[in-house]
Amino acid sequence: MPYICVINSIIPVAKTELFDKSLQQAAVYFKALSHPARLAIINYLVETGTCITGDITEELPLSRTTVSQHLQELKDCNLIQGTVDGSKVNYCINAVGLEDIIIVLRNMAVQFEKSKSCN
Repeated sequence: MPYICVINSIIPVAKTELFDKSLQQAAVYFKALSHPARLAIINYLVETGTCITGDITEELPLSRTTVSQHLQELKDCNLIQGTVDGSKVNYCINAVGLEDIIIVLRNMAVQFEKSKSCN
């Protein structure tokens, strides 16, 4: 495992840091999308355009606290954004984050079409 020396300390480099930045970012997105509740939230936001936490809680079989945790996970990786409106937060899709995922998938599809190595 590679190491970085920082002021008399040896810190191991995370294996993810050995990969291209675009792959690292793609992994963050895919990890965020790896839970069915977060996919359901994304689908709901795509359908409705914008909503508050309570709206999502009514649509999903999860508690408000659990929905809030999933929203935070999606927000942390910039797949959604939230705007404070008084005591509520309005959530919507962050188009840039979603477009990044589409680009990654499109690039993978192009590479697959070029190789088709499993056929």
